[in-house]
Amino acid sequence: MSETRPSDQDVLERCADYLDRLSLTSEQKENLLTRLRRKGETQNSLHDAAAMMASLHRLLAGRATEEEADQAVRAGARGERRTRDRSGAGDPPDPAYVSIFRRIRQRYREASGRNPAASVPDARHSLSAALRRGAHRRAALATQPPLHRASMAPSSGDDDGRSGRIGGRIGHTPTAPEPPLRWHRVAVWRRLILLALILAQTYVATNAMVRILPYHGGQFLEIPILVLFAVLFGWISAGFWTALAGFVLLLRGRDRYAVTQAVKYSDMVVGNVIPPGARTAIIMPICNENVARVFAGLRATYESLEQTGELDRFDFFILSDSYEPDIRVAENEAWADLCHALDGFGRIFYRWRQHRIKRKSGNVADFCRRWGKDYRYMIVLDADSVMTGECLTALVRLAEAHPNAGIIQTAPRAAGRETFYARMQQFATCVYGPLFTAGLHFWQLGESHYWGHNAIIRVAPFMRHCALARLPGRGALAGEILSHDFVEAALMRRAGWAVWIAYDLPGSYEEMPPNLIDELSRDRRWCQGNLMNFRLFLMKGLHPAHRAVFVTGAMAYLSAPLWFAFLLLSTALLALHTLAEPQYFVAPYQLFPIWPEWHEEWAVSLFGATAVCLFLPKILSVLLLMRRNARPFGGGVRLVLSMAGELVMSALLAPIRMLFHTQFVLAALFGVTVGWRSPPREDAQTPWSEALRRHGWHTLLGVVWTGFVAWLNPSFLWWLLPVVGALLFSIPISVYSSRVTLGRSARKRGFFLIPEETEMPPVVAATAYYNKIAPSFSGVQKAVIDPFVNALTCATHTVRRKISTAMQAQREELFQTALTQGVDTLSDQQRNRLISDPALLSRLHYAVWSSAAGISADDIATD
Repeated sequence: MSETRPSDQDVLERCADYLDRLSLTSEQKENLLTRLRRKGETQNSLHDAAAMMASLHRLLAGRATEEEADQAVRAGARGERRTRDRSGAGDPPDPAYVSIFRRIRQRYREASGRNPAASVPDARHSLSAALRRGAHRRAALATQPPLHRASMAPSSGDDDGRSGRIGGRIGHTPTAPEPPLRWHRVAVWRRLILLALILAQTYVATNAMVRILPYHGGQFLEIPILVLFAVLFGWISAGFWTALAGFVLLLRGRDRYAVTQAVKYSDMVVGNVIPPGARTAIIMPICNENVARVFAGLRATYESLEQTGELDRFDFFILSDSYEPDIRVAENEAWADLCHALDGFGRIFYRWRQHRIKRKSGNVADFCRRWGKDYRYMIVLDADSVMTGECLTALVRLAEAHPNAGIIQTAPRAAGRETFYARMQQFATCVYGPLFTAGLHFWQLGESHYWGHNAIIRVAPFMRHCALARLPGRGALAGEILSHDFVEAALMRRAGWAVWIAYDLPGSYEEMPPNLIDELSRDRRWCQGNLMNFRLFLMKGLHPAHRAVFVTGAMAYLSAPLWFAFLLLSTALLALHTLAEPQYFVAPYQLFPIWPEWHEEWAVSLFGATAVCLFLPKILSVLLLMRRNARPFGGGVRLVLSMAGELVMSALLAPIRMLFHTQFVLAALFGVTVGWRSPPREDAQTPWSEALRRHGWHTLLGVVWTGFVAWLNPSFLWWLLPVVGALLFSIPISVYSSRVTLGRSARKRGFFLIPEETEMPPVVAATAYYNKIAPSFSGVQKAVIDPFVNALTCATHTVRRKISTAMQAQREELFQTALTQGVDTLSDQQRNRLISDPALLSRLHYAVWSSAAGISADDIATD
């Protein structure tokens, strides 16, 4: 920090440095410096940095008469009052604020550089149209459309009270917008058949397990083992028959009940023009995301939609819940850059929400309340979502063709990751996923899942029926609903609107977690959310299909502790038969002894049958692809070898996931809450230290378990080896599977390939390209120092006109701390306050560049 009075040359150099940061032409810079020097000589103020910076801002603002410059420098009574009006109530004069528009325009003085054939320039979507004088004559850059408020609130209605206030206006019996359709009856019969198949298969397998047990279910430990086995095998059977139904559906190649059959795909893509009334908002809720990746995907999606010629029917909304100040500043800059690059001002909107109520569901509801009345549909994207324009327009046409459809969910394809773990997951979802998704559609039809993103929603019924409130009670399973998507689908169907999966609609993409630990972090949030949803099982009026969805959602995580308990009981049964004398009379009044029997051949047969249920769907998926075209997957041989490698890895990962999911379930049931942070959007690798911290107890358990079973009966280790072996090597499995080098090596050799890699879709390629060339976005430090970032941050936030005396004192303290000690010394809360206060931020910007007591010129030069 410099306390000495700067020389005339120092002041001029600082002004020149300021102009350099505005990307002025040489002529503009020299002209401004000449005029500035002449004014300084006339007023004898060349040595006064504050006066010279004030004059510079007046020159930039185009208000450079001698009288205005004199008034700004001398801060006369009338001039000071005018500057106070511009800066907000109670603020000292801030000459920097008058140049905000010029600084923003200077950054975007050049044309966007777009292909003229792709878009005709429209003045409505230019920067000039977005720059305006806001409230209290403040400089403002329009980031949002005009408000058009509507109500979206939960009400008690006719719920039974066990679920709390859920589901919007349900004080009447909901009626379907259309009379019952044929698919309703078909769905009922199909589900009855599915239930019969599961029960029959589980009955046969459980009977086989009875014959395998030494006392055939007559001993006290064998009864809970049989119960757990029946539940777990029923869960496996449900997945098996779902995949088998999907295989038959895809093998036939036609589905009369597919939602896409109402409109031919060629018509969906290039057919009838979307009606003007079918306005659609594409919304992307985000929270502390990778800014470059978010806006790269959004730009690729926008450009793909533009190529369809239907762009005028859509608006884009970035709905930010970010609370990290550096990310907030970066989002502002990325939004402005995107709008400039795409001529998208007035079509691409950015909304930052100060109060993060109800997380993502609250963010979507906030959009609906503000602008939902302006749109017939909304398409919800995740931060890692990318969709083609053909897919987006097809969704709108499908919704128009199905007036009773409340939600149409696409089946996103995973792509874009390079770690070995993510590439295996991409391969699995691409190869096996279509079978299970088609199978879900086969059993559910119009009472299907909604996964919270890459789906179109009819806004009016969503606002009327899908408002969510807190679940009553205390603990981790109460409060704000986390997995809101399943609940919203259930409420939409309860109100009589159909929920479909467009499983055969291409052009929808997402990304996978880069490593096992990040996937498990996501699973912990999903686990708590699905267990919370299970509380809604008895909610009044819910359709049986969606009650089943709540059960399967909870069972996806409850199966882990059940499996773990099954293994522990099996080990206890082995210890009992090894260490205790055999019991021949296990029931009261038993006339004849029961001899314990071990039939290993029956156990092998049952194990083989279970393996068939688990692995046959994967084999069928590969056979289906080989029948069609295996070339995009590296050819038939590499496809089979990739499947074999994925089978081995999934078997190794299953016990590790089992322990983690068991931990998650127990934590939720005992009231341990979990944070809800956004997952990483880049290829993050797991360090050894992190793997040791997260998997160390798995290894210890594996060692103890192996030693105990080997002491009891070494021959039993062969049955337990798939479980304890994975636990023993959980640390290296987690570390090496996260390696990018292994993933790239596998891709180079043609393993775990997916079509999106062999022939990358243009929208995916564009996302990767824009992400790669994205600049390093700014943080709070640059929002204080950089002329453009400061102007943009000030123009995109709202000024408070009335400020209390206590608040003014806090602002002054924050200003002095930031000026004398630096922005980096502030807490996140203080930095958020700073960037949310345009008057204070602009004043700090001016003080940093002009005050001898503030940051020195050297500090500015190296920010």
